Amino acid sequence: MTPPKNPPSTPPMTPPMTPLLIENAEIDGARAALRIREGRIADLGPKLRPEPGEARLDARDGALLPGLHDHHIHLLALAAARDSVACGPPAVRNASELGAALEEAASQARHREGSARWVRGVAYHESVAGPLDRRRIDALVDDVPIRIQHRSGVFWFVNSKGLAALNLASDGPEKASSDPDAEDRANGRLRRADPWLRERIGSTRPPALGEVGAELARLGVTGVCDATPSNGPEAWALLAAAKASGELPQRLRVMGDPSLPLRRTASMQCGELKIMLDEDHLPEEHALVEKIQRAHRDRRGVAFHCVTRAEIVMAAAALESAGGGPGDRIEHASLAPPDIVAWLARLGVTVVTQPNFLLERGDVYRREVPRHDQPWLYRGQGFIEAQVPLGGGTDAPFGVCDPWAAMRAAVRRRSAEGAGMRVEEEALTPEQALGLFTSSLDSPGQPRGPLAVGQPADLILLDRPWSQARLRLAPEDLSAVWIDGKRVWERGTPAPEPLTPS
Repeated sequence: MTPPKNPPSTPPMTPPMTPLLIENAEIDGARAALRIREGRIADLGPKLRPEPGEARLDARDGALLPGLHDHHIHLLALAAARDSVACGPPAVRNASELGAALEEAASQARHREGSARWVRGVAYHESVAGPLDRRRIDALVDDVPIRIQHRSGVFWFVNSKGLAALNLASDGPEKASSDPDAEDRANGRLRRADPWLRERIGSTRPPALGEVGAELARLGVTGVCDATPSNGPEAWALLAAAKASGELPQRLRVMGDPSLPLRRTASMQCGELKIMLDEDHLPEEHALVEKIQRAHRDRRGVAFHCVTRAEIVMAAAALESAGGGPGDRIEHASLAPPDIVAWLARLGVTVVTQPNFLLERGDVYRREVPRHDQPWLYRGQGFIEAQVPLGGGTDAPFGVCDPWAAMRAAVRRRSAEGAGMRVEEEALTPEQALGLFTSSLDSPGQPRGPLAVGQPADLILLDRPWSQARLRLAPEDLSAVWIDGKRVWERGTPAPEPLTPS
């Protein structure tokens, strides 16, 4: 994957935006009017007099709210998922359905050459056909190269044809006989191999991001934090080009590796150093502390991927030794018992969670997570009561790309089969759930405060008052979305296909 040649360094010239007066809107519970001029909120009050030459919009008592921020998403993977085969629930539920889906994609790939011949699958889970390896995939399709990503993002599974295409036997990353992953790779199980796979497969066409930007706009998302750990200069260039061209109208915060450019503009900023922790491959604590301290010297926070008890304990211990603070984050915090929550509160770090997984994966958690740990899954009130700043993300494409569904899950806390997940103790109010996705892009969990004069005009307009919308938390209630004062979506615009492999 290579960035476009000579990506534009500045956005193309556009004509000045016509000032807009939004009238009869519900703002902070009261009827008011709001004026947008030059990309910002220029005026706000109970009644505003129209000015010559400005457009007018009657909100008809619909709630006018800050735009949503998805604080944990993977943009390039989300775009690539549109051209991938869904290999997990709910689209695929058993080995027979998996074989049919792969065969359909393989029938088209057989007529292509080079990297285009590969079949790319996503969102696999063991509930479909057990642990995958090259032999199991060969039994389904063995004449075209296939790679399938686990829904956790940790593993890619490759069939024998794929292993041959990758030339793993001669010079792949498994050379060292002492490497604990060597046997896995020989069986077609590649751990954390995304950058290496992209380089070896040799794909030259990066995924188009226009449909991602359009879908996010339709959902009212005006800013995102890309949490991909391998983001570096190449990914930055791709995202910057998409931002400059208008494909991605959203404000961007980009996490990544140490090579990520330390840049910041009004619409695109370098984010935290992303640190992946895998319980089976935990690093030495002293090395982790040094990594945190180097990031802090660069005035950069760190963001730890933590989905198990061991991972979150290691992250907290390393942050305590290095000196953690508000600029540091725990991503997911999937399993957080009370002692861990109290520890994070003392450290002053932020948690960015994905309540949508309670709905999407809750029934699997109930079967696979030990019963004594289930009360501490994807907590809500537990973090808020401990005064741990709490932001929300969807983790798309590993979760469904819909922050409204995540809000509903945070409020209802029920699995797809209807099982309650500590509803009384951990459920959020609709206002708290909305707050997960309206907090500041560079400080998740820190409220942006009420709409005010001088703020960027990143706004969403609902077609009904908040008293009604809070009962639904549904994107269908959106009527218009603005970013920097530009209307990027309005009802009646054709909706793109949903951006989820499931």
